Amino acid sequence: MTALRHWLCERRGQPADALFPNARGQGLSRDGVAYILSQHVTTARARCKSLKAKRVSPHVLRHTTAMDLLQHGVDRSVIALWLGHESMETTQVYLHANLELKEAALAKTEPFTGPNRRYHPSDTLLAFLQSL
Repeated sequence: MTALRHWLCERRGQPADALFPNARGQGLSRDGVAYILSQHVTTARARCKSLKAKRVSPHVLRHTTAMDLLQHGVDRSVIALWLGHESMETTQVYLHANLELKEAALAKTEPFTGPNRRYHPSDTLLAFLQSL
């Protein structure tokens, strides 16, 4: 919050002005963010050789931040709000992508020790399904 207050003071804008304006003083577009990021990535690649083989985009940064929040225990509903997702289901993809969460869940399970049998539905159930 302190950094934002300093930025608002420095830019001497009005409360209704864009927080991060483009060169014309309007709100920064997705393309504008991608352009600025690509300039900084180009500079960083000259100094950090490991970045040469990596794809860096606003989406990658967004996804990485969401995964980091999830790994640090932030509730997915908070992440969904922060990312501006319309539904919690959109945020579900981060749970599917998180291998550490999967491994932790599997570590809490026990192997199945029951008999391996095939399910055989009743004639009544089969007749119902065939009538659909």
